[in-house]
Amino acid sequence: MTRISKKEKAEGIMAILDELYPETPIPLAHKDPYTLLVAVLLSAQCTDERVNKVTPGLFELADTPQSMAGQNVEDIKAIIRPCGLSPRKSKAISDLSTILVEQYDGQVPQNFEALESLPGVGHKTASVVMSQAFGVPAFPVDTHIHRLTYRWGLSTGKNVEKTEADLKRIFPEEKWNKLHLQIIYFGREYCPARGHDPRQCPICSKYGRKSIFS
Repeated sequence: MTRISKKEKAEGIMAILDELYPETPIPLAHKDPYTLLVAVLLSAQCTDERVNKVTPGLFELADTPQSMAGQNVEDIKAIIRPCGLSPRKSKAISDLSTILVEQYDGQVPQNFEALESLPGVGHKTASVVMSQAFGVPAFPVDTHIHRLTYRWGLSTGKNVEKTEADLKRIFPEEKWNKLHLQIIYFGREYCPARGHDPRQCPICSKYGRKSIFS
């Protein structure tokens, strides 16, 4: 395989992703920043598909910080149980809703520091909300993106923090928000964790690490 620079590799990968996924709908169903925040929180260690089956019932119970803060945590937990980690997630949803009401006039804050201070909200969740709800350039790195960027030789894969920093350095900032969704869609369709043949993969076959072919 001919050795190319990471810049050339990035340009080639972006071209493939743009051709395959010119449109990138947000996979989690939501109607505003608050419902997106809750949906992303629920997606931890859970599929987007399952979250989308659970959130209609949850948002029928309460779909604003004000209404959610007034709910019994046990009622929230019962609805979100299929998403897993329901004791922790239900308490986080209740607590962050109360904080949004008391400290932010019921609005989701539009900065990383404030978001990451909320219960149950880590850097990845904050990055998703900032990019998808507010259009702020961010590159949320989940396990799928972490795995793919290692396969493609864009990062060493030591941890998600380094992967995020590497991707932000390699790709243009104006592409970040769309790219992270394109990579997620690509991973699901062409580059799964198991049963993957790199020779048949549109990106791995051209830009994958040599080690994945052995």
